[in-house]
Amino acid sequence: MIEVFLATGQAVVNEQDVVTPFEQVLLVGLVFVIMFGLGAGLTPRDFKLALRRPYGLIIGLLTQFGIMPLLSYVLVVLVLFQLPREYAIPVAIGALLMGCVPAGTTSNIFTYFSKGNLALSVIMTTNSTLWALILTPLMLALYGSFIFTQSTDLQIPILNIVVTLATLLIPVIAGMLIRRFSANVGAVMELLGGFFGLFFIVFLMATWVPRNWALLTSTPWQTYLVAIGLGLFGIAIAYGLARAIRLHPMNARTIGLETGIQNGPLAIAIVLLSFSGNPDIGLILIVPALYSLFIVIVSTFVTLWFRRANLAEEQKIPSLL
Repeated sequence: MIEVFLATGQAVVNEQDVVTPFEQVLLVGLVFVIMFGLGAGLTPRDFKLALRRPYGLIIGLLTQFGIMPLLSYVLVVLVLFQLPREYAIPVAIGALLMGCVPAGTTSNIFTYFSKGNLALSVIMTTNSTLWALILTPLMLALYGSFIFTQSTDLQIPILNIVVTLATLLIPVIAGMLIRRFSANVGAVMELLGGFFGLFFIVFLMATWVPRNWALLTSTPWQTYLVAIGLGLFGIAIAYGLARAIRLHPMNARTIGLETGIQNGPLAIAIVLLSFSGNPDIGLILIVPALYSLFIVIVSTFVTLWFRRANLAEEQKIPSLL
């Protein structure tokens, strides 16, 4: 049990209250199914099309691992570090991790509803997931070195995170292989992956939120700002940059959603597997859990705005990708 002293009093976070052992196993299992469905959504033809016109893919990769880690670092320094250090340090680890993981399959769903470029979205998600094996630990080590000193007891287990990412990439590759040899089975697994991605959010809302209501009501507003702002600002900044360089609105919407919608289930799985036994795991999980809950709400409003503001405009603009 860890005690966190806040300006409004004292809050106690118990690891078993945040995520039970059964939920740990279930959440990790769900992540494997989600990642498998992600890989099952791709065929060699998709990669050929992406390589012929790689601009959106390259821009998406740069925004995913350029904007999001930097944004999480800025939010940690400017917002989260206004709180007591014994609370802010473990929460900051979860916030940085949330900014450094790749895009999630939820981005594909919202890209579809916003009438974005779905093929580009799926390829960008898989591309960022594969690159995450290198870039997620690299970004964590880079920005973590600016925040966490040798005098800090809590450190980021980079090696553990690399091993976890490598393990979670196995179902992605397996899904791609199955799609290669059986398109029908691959298509079914792709749908299941998307379904379980949404089920993950519903599961959090139905079980995690009620049990941790006391924790959520005692969580400082700064933590909510970081969790919600990471997705909202990420989408806005990436979309603004894509429009500034005159990408087609359809592709700009895709890049915005792909950048801001991070893989929340993956971040939670990394915390559970890499920080197992750490007494601060409850606080490390707060931002990934809150992000996973609120990103659906944020993305819904963004999608509604995209549909109203951009559909008429895109009919007048030729594709630049």
